[in-house]
Parts: sequence; C-alpha cells; structure tokens
Amino acid sequence: MMRPLTMRSWLATTLVTALLAVAIWPDPGQSLPQGAPETVCDTMLPFHAGGSVLPQNSVSPFSVETSSSTLGQGQTLRVDLTGVPAGLSFGGYMIQARNRNPPHQIIGQFGPARDGTIKLMNCENSVNNSATHSNAGPKQQVILEWQSPVDFLGQVVFNATIAQSYNEFWVGVPSQPVQIVRRDLSAAPPLPTQSPSATAGTTRAPYVPPSYVAPNNVVAVSSDPIYNGCGQSKNCFGFPDGCVATKSCTSITVVTVRGDVFEFEIQSGKGTNAAYVAVGLSDDAKMGDDLTTECVPENGRVNLYSSLTSASPYSAVRSSVNQNSARLLDASIVDGVIYCRVQRDAVTNVQGRSFDLRNGKYHLLVASGTSLKENSVGYHDIGRLPSAQPISLAEVQDLSGSSRLLIQLHGAFMIAAWIGTTSLGIIFARYFKQTWVGSQSCGKDQWFAWHRLLMVTTWSLTVAAYVLIWVELKRAVWHAHSIIGLITVILCFLQPIGALFRPGPNDKKRPYFNWGHWLGGNLAHILGIVTIFFSVKLPKAELPEWMDWILVSFVVVHVLVHLIFSIGGMASERHLSQRANTFQMGDMSHHQQHAMRNGMSMERKMDAPYAGMRKGLLGVYGVVLVLFVTVLILLVVLAPIEQYLGKS
Repeated sequence: MMRPLTMRSWLATTLVTALLAVAIWPDPGQSLPQGAPETVCDTMLPFHAGGSVLPQNSVSPFSVETSSSTLGQGQTLRVDLTGVPAGLSFGGYMIQARNRNPPHQIIGQFGPARDGTIKLMNCENSVNNSATHSNAGPKQQVILEWQSPVDFLGQVVFNATIAQSYNEFWVGVPSQPVQIVRRDLSAAPPLPTQSPSATAGTTRAPYVPPSYVAPNNVVAVSSDPIYNGCGQSKNCFGFPDGCVATKSCTSITVVTVRGDVFEFEIQSGKGTNAAYVAVGLSDDAKMGDDLTTECVPENGRVNLYSSLTSASPYSAVRSSVNQNSARLLDASIVDGVIYCRVQRDAVTNVQGRSFDLRNGKYHLLVASGTSLKENSVGYHDIGRLPSAQPISLAEVQDLSGSSRLLIQLHGAFMIAAWIGTTSLGIIFARYFKQTWVGSQSCGKDQWFAWHRLLMVTTWSLTVAAYVLIWVELKRAVWHAHSIIGLITVILCFLQPIGALFRPGPNDKKRPYFNWGHWLGGNLAHILGIVTIFFSVKLPKAELPEWMDWILVSFVVVHVLVHLIFSIGGMASERHLSQRANTFQMGDMSHHQQHAMRNGMSMERKMDAPYAGMRKGLLGVYGVVLVLFVTVLILLVVLAPIEQYLGKS
C-alpha cells in the first residue's frame, strides 16, 4: 500500500513512480522468483523495464478479502488474495496491513505457510509485518494468516500489489477496513460469501491511493468502553473523585463479580506517561498492608504482579504474595494508556492474614505513577485515591473517594505555624526590642505584643493540627515525621506555660528563664521545620519531591535575614558605644554630668540606630514569608499537585 498522497493528478503519481530504482519483478518473462525485496516496503511499486512499465489504472480483477471485519487485539484472521471472476491466476504479489489513520504505519504480523509458498518480510524494522510470494508460478488464490498487535486499537486496511503478468500489475488493491478492538469486546463473524457476479470487476471503482478518511457508515466509538455498565453491572472507581460520571478518569479500576469469579479491570489515563497502574484492597483506606494488583508495561508487553504494601517506608513487596493468586486475562498499551483485565482468587492468604473477596469488605485504592523500582512500582506521583467506604465487591454501587480534608488542614496549619508565625515571632523578639520605643499595644511594648500574638497563634494552630491528625489516623504511627513532630508539639505546649512563671526583670533567676525560653523556642522552631521536611516523603501526604527545594530556599532566606539583622544590631550597638565614649564623665563639671544623664535618659526612649533599615527589612521578609507559606499550603491542599500541572 502506498502512503497516503495529497490531491495530485495521476500524471504526477506516474512521474514519481518512474523515478523508483528498485525492481520487484525485473525478469521480462516472470515475476521475481524470490518475491519482492524489502527496499520497496514503503511504496510497494514494481520497477519493470527500468520504470517504463507503469501500474494499471483500471479496475483490478483481483480482490483482498478478510475473514472478519472485527478482530480482538492479538487475535488472528484469514486474508485471501483471489481473482474476480474465480479462477483468474496471478504470479507475484506483496501485501501489508496499515493503520487507516495517520501515520499509516504497518500493523501486525503474517504467519508462515506450511508449504513454504509465502515469504515473510521485515519492513520498518519490524518482523514479519509484510508478505510476498516465494515462487513466481501462477496461482489462483493465496491464503494468509495475520495476527493483530496487542497494543493497537483502531482500523486497519490490507493493501496488496498483484501482478497478473509482466506488463499488467495493480498497486494498492485494498480490503475492507478491519476494526481492531479489545479482545473481550471482539466478535468475529465471518464475512458473507459473495457470488462472482456480485463482485465482478465492472462494479468496482478504479483504484485511487487511499486517503484514509473514514466512510460515513463507520460509527466512531464515542467513549471508552471500560465505563459501560458502571454502577449497573460492575463497580467502577477512579481518580480524580467523580471522574467515573464524566468518563474522564486519570486512573480507573472496574470490578465485575460472577459467582466466585472476581475480575478487575485497571486502566491509566491518556497523556499521563504512566509506568504502572494498580489497585489495592485496603481495610482502612490508608496505605499499608494492602493486597495490590499491578499492571506494568515491560519490554513491549503488560505484565501482572501482586504485592503487599508497606506504609513506612513506602514499598510494594511482590515476594510476599503468591503470584499465581491472580491471572492476566487481557492486556494492552495503546498511546500510552495501560489496560489489563485480571482474575483474582476469591481468597488470598498473605503473611498470616486472609483477603476474602467473597465475605470481606475492602476499600478500593487506585494508584498510578511514572517510575519503577527494582522488583517494585515507584511512588504514585500521578495520584492515588481510596474509596470513602469499604464495600463488598459483589454489591454494585456508586463509589466516591475518601476525604483528605483533615490531612490537608493538618498540613496547612503546621506550615502556617512553623514556617509563618513562629519565624516572624522570633524576629520580633530578637531584633525589635529597641524599635517603636514608646509605642504600646494593649499596654505592652510593640515588639512584645506582636511576639505574643504570633506565638499564641503558633500554639493554637499546632494543637489544632495535632488533634486533627489523631482524629484522622485513630492510632499511633511511628516514623521520623511523627516522632520529631511529637517532640515539637510538647515543646510548643510547654512554652506558654513556662512564660506564666516568668520571674521579674530584676529577679536573679530571670537570666535562667531567658536562656531556657530562648532555647525551647528555637529548638521547637528548628524541629518543626525538620518535621515538615520529613512530611514530603510520606505516601499519605502525596507531596512532590521538589517541595524539598522550596523548603531549602525558605531556610536560606530565613538565615540570611537573621544574618542581616545581626549585622545591623552590631552596627547599632557600636554606634551607641561610640556616642557614649565621646563624653568622659571624669572631665565634666557637675552641671555637664547632670545634662548628660538627662540626655541618656531621653535616648533610651528613642529607637536604636538604623530603625528604618530594620523596619524595611521586616516588611520585605514579611512579604517573602507570606509567599512561601502560600505556595507550601497550596502544595498540601492540592496534593498531588501533578494532576493539575499535567493539565496545563
């Protein structure tokens, strides 16, 4: 079959044909004995007598017929090359099946003939995707077996070059389109046998290079068939939540139960670049101790694995599960969309526990990701979603995703507290005691009023966030994030209690309190930020790994601001010291000393030098801090953020 041509005259096609330099049948008396060479895979054009013999422009007396108009992926059909009327013989031929739609690549494989009368060809670096004659003797019929690929859905058209004699050959003799569908949807009724009179050459239109425009009588598939019967005959669940109703899931699983037969269909979304798609059966809608079914494309085919997940650290261990507990019934990968249909045993025993699909109730947990580990799937960076309620798989119902609201609020509150209010509160306490001197709020100096307000906010947000995560988890989970976080919460809780017992300004114990309060606050701040770093790795948080770099950027900015404030504070102290040393009290008269004391008293009621610089830097830092907090909270609330970035 020729590649599709734009609208050109037949004369232009003839001129292009005359320039071809490869012969299929060079001998003037017969076709090429060993069949067509692979140098003509693209054009299928013979080069008889140096190009002086051109293809026939009349109706071809030969036809290409298929045994079915519909075929499942990986299945086989019969292709016949025959003369019309029957009994008309031909010598050489070449045949291919090509995608009816651009880019019209060669599709599928031909099988060898038992009698050796068919020579298979390797075109476009693929094996056995074209066929030609192995002998040039006359033949009235050629029967070929063709297998469709497992990773293609759509229409194919068989095209053949057929030579009746040296001077008479037809190029691009087409078959009727064959629709390739998923194997479970295929129905392959044989084409009705037509009488010679019904297919006589006079009733057929002359051959024109195919334009691959679908005919009006071909009905396009309006939606993905995986959604057919959802909520009626099978359970369907996917993410994002609510995608089943709109038939737009990024990943989806479908469960069909017939007696003791439990079938799972799993499919990734188009354009997600998924390296795997999986579904887990979970007791608690949380990652860990889940029986997982994974569909993973490897080496051109989709493989099935079963695994048991672990939450801390995240892993999916295949060695824990008998791989014979599930069987792959059908699979494909088309345009990056992974699909598989799997039958699982009704009961699977894993490490002393039993997953009983007949009697148990489980959350469905759908996940997909773009990376693989050795003998395991990678992190589900495309997304994951557990169903809101555990279900009996045999009960057909509409499913919704579990809420992540408490997790989102926990993360947002902790970020606002330890990145936002704590950072700003420490700045006020450390660098602004000699700024806004004489100005008060609620009877307290400005620096203290702001410090207290910000730290009370930190305390409130931290306690609320800790209560929320306990309500969500309902149990203790120990890992680096939870352990360091608990220490942070304890320190945060004790700080205001210690402040209630603050000694007076002139009390000899006041320095000990100051050092203890300073140490407790700064240690809690450091541990709080470290805890947020550890949250990035938590599967339940679904945060992107590059969030670490945002946190690192915040730490760098925070340290630089402290450094600038410290340098400014030292400059201010030096300036005050120089002013004091200008006057030597011993050299002054009584009147001068009295005036000096009055001046120093007035000076203590004024801002320390460089107050304008401190206020300006505080304003800039405040704006930058708000930006950091906003971005980090958005990453938490919109997690996994990849599902939104992928749509842009």
